[in-house]
Amino acid sequence: MTSRKQAIPNDSLSFDERPAKRTKVDDEREESTSSAEPSHAMADITGAARVSEDEDEEGLEDEVQPGQSKSEPRASDLYLDTINRALLDFDFEKVCSVSMSNINTYGCLVCGKYFQGRGRKSYAYAHSIHDDHHVFINLETTKVYVLPDGYLVSDPSLEDISFVLNPSFTKVSISTLSSPSHLLKPSYDLSSKPYLSGYIGLNNIKRNDHMNVIIHSLLHIPPLRDYLLLSSFRGKETELVKRFAALAKKIWNPRLFKSQVSPHEFLQEVNRASAGKFRLEQQGDPVEFLGWLLNRLHKDMGGTKRKNSSIIFSTFQGELRVETQQVVVRPDSTGSEKPQFDIDRDIKATVSPFLFLAVDLPPPPLFQDTIEKNIIPQVSIHSVLAKYDGVTTQESAGQLRRYKCQRLPQYIILHYKRFTKNAFVEEKNPTIVTFPLRGVDFREYLDAAPTHPPTVYDLIANVTHESVAGTTRDKENTIWKVHLRAAGGGGEGEKWFQIQDLIVEETRKEMIFLGETVLQIWERRAANADGNASMKMVVDRR
Repeated sequence: MTSRKQAIPNDSLSFDERPAKRTKVDDEREESTSSAEPSHAMADITGAARVSEDEDEEGLEDEVQPGQSKSEPRASDLYLDTINRALLDFDFEKVCSVSMSNINTYGCLVCGKYFQGRGRKSYAYAHSIHDDHHVFINLETTKVYVLPDGYLVSDPSLEDISFVLNPSFTKVSISTLSSPSHLLKPSYDLSSKPYLSGYIGLNNIKRNDHMNVIIHSLLHIPPLRDYLLLSSFRGKETELVKRFAALAKKIWNPRLFKSQVSPHEFLQEVNRASAGKFRLEQQGDPVEFLGWLLNRLHKDMGGTKRKNSSIIFSTFQGELRVETQQVVVRPDSTGSEKPQFDIDRDIKATVSPFLFLAVDLPPPPLFQDTIEKNIIPQVSIHSVLAKYDGVTTQESAGQLRRYKCQRLPQYIILHYKRFTKNAFVEEKNPTIVTFPLRGVDFREYLDAAPTHPPTVYDLIANVTHESVAGTTRDKENTIWKVHLRAAGGGGEGEKWFQIQDLIVEETRKEMIFLGETVLQIWERRAANADGNASMKMVVDRR
């Protein structure tokens, strides 16, 4: 290969000139080219976040010059074999490794590091000379340049790198993501390891597994997933929305170099947008994170208080009627009776929207005999959902309340309230909730006209909590896992995957309800999909 001294033109030539290896053109054109000077100020070496003279260089295509055959190797081809795809990782924030600026950033395709600019005084230019690395990609436009010569490279072999940096999807390419045929099309990474796009590990950078399970759960909800995969945000969308869409495209990318993804870039923005409430290094509550993320995404997507004003509301929002009445102690009360609604007194009813339903667990027994000491209490999903039947009452702060749904969303999020605080510690309720994976009918908890959409739901995501045995919550030794239904499910061959950070494994359907479930997402079944669903649930509940 030509030495660096031979490859760089002498000081009298401009930065924009082609390498010496190219075929010479007539003397008049060469002379006029050598006298040209860049017209823009260049980025200085102090690391100030300014744009270099890249705008002047965007038009420098590596066209075929007179007298040069198309089959003749170009100078840029001499450097393409130095690209190391195994070192490329576009999951981290696009900031210069020297100046920490995110303006006009380039990635070195030889070592994978990020640098700002590509002008003569830029960090990428200095890196190309000092480290003899010459191929760089613009992390915003995905255009590839050779430095220090500074010309554009157009080669079909670089298309896979551009796709990993900025994956793109079409309606046709995403049409099978929720069908069983998706399971028949495994992808392969650079090491020929098979993986299934969408069901891949997320890196636990420090203590962010509670956010990883929420990311996976939301990005497997078809309407939200498809909206993000087909997005091409170029307007005033917030950085949080852009990075969430970028993360969705990486997770569902069928052409990854590595069969795992790091959510670092998205979680860094979460940290900023939440003013430090959700941090990478601190274990947290996935339910709190879900509530914050849904409301923030709704707002950032231009949502208002109106129904269906964003993809978040149209997917997850329902309506709940709450009836309240002041508690009155009757003189003939024995003290052991539960207070009941008095129809002779005023009952205040309000209807409010909800994004998820909180479900209370019965308190575990305080004492157990020697025979039952190892038995974990269990309760069925319908016994805890009775809170929303419009009859069951709850007393709180001197008021009686009862609840009933007025409208059910397409996807119902259930939050099982497993943790409660007392004066000393935060307690954990170990009660196991039993549930079928398919065919749960919510009609009993709905007060709506017969024209309401179907009320039979199937489970699509299940988040579980694992920690040391006991009734005290131990955040530091907590493990969060998510169960995801694979590709729409259905039939005897339905598959489920359990994902814990980078560990992705298929799990048996019968084992899913055995964990300490904290969060579930249920998907409305299409009309007439299974006429026996309601009858099946009657049998199950018996």
